Amino acid sequence: MGIKGKASSLLEEFKAFAFKGNIVDMAIGVIIGGAFGKIVTSFVNDIVMPCVTAIIAMGGGKDAGEGLKALAFTTAEGVTIPYGSFIGGIIDFLIVAIVVFIVMKKFLGFMQNMRKKEEAPAAPPAPPEPSAEEKLLTEIRDLLKK
Repeated sequence: MGIKGKASSLLEEFKAFAFKGNIVDMAIGVIIGGAFGKIVTSFVNDIVMPCVTAIIAMGGGKDAGEGLKALAFTTAEGVTIPYGSFIGGIIDFLIVAIVVFIVMKKFLGFMQNMRKKEEAPAAPPAPPEPSAEEKLLTEIRDLLKK
């Protein structure tokens, strides 16, 4: 097999791999996941964090989000440890994780229901009506039993 044959074989294997249903579905999931991540991040930054900041009441800055970011510890040497940003990151992660968990749980439940409906065996067909000959033979058998 020459170089062209090996390259052609490799290209065919790649096509078979790249265009499998699972790979394409995964690519779509990654793209939608990225877009969904932006929505959740916006929700957290624009809606949840201002509420958390208002609850903490550490505001005083121009932006509602500055209250949580302002939480910091300054050491004797003057080093500032901004633990408020860390807490904000943890809250952001938890909200994203919970939302993704709920969406995936609902989505997977929906997919399982769809598969069950597709895989549900149809009711077995009713047995065919006996022919006239079979009916007659059954009657004869019943008469002979008496």
